[in-house]
Amino acid sequence: MATAAGAAYFQRGSLFWFTIITLSFGYYTWVVFWPRSIPYQNLGPLGPFTQYLVDHHHTLLCNGYWLAWLIHVGESLYAIVLCKHKGITSGRAQLLWFLQTFFFGIASLTILIAYKRKRQKQT
Repeated sequence: MATAAGAAYFQRGSLFWFTIITLSFGYYTWVVFWPRSIPYQNLGPLGPFTQYLVDHHHTLLCNGYWLAWLIHVGESLYAIVLCKHKGITSGRAQLLWFLQTFFFGIASLTILIAYKRKRQKQT
């Protein structure tokens, strides 16, 4: 039988990884939807590389962008399945895992995968 704490288990991920993912996805979104507004010359080595990708592989960038979101959807649905498998039954905890994994992907999912519920001793 799962404990009440285990049934509502949620752990927020690392602020470091969440910051990296947010900035990366934000930049990727900017590149895909507003490539003309990017100051390529001010981005150091990232600027010419990004400009090359935009000029020569924009379709690939767009497809990769939507594929990344599709992967996040799959990871977040897997998080719900994993919650049930690990005895996390609280609807709120499952929603938090779903949302966190949807926005931050594997950085969130690895925390859930590593979770081991504590078994109660039977008397």
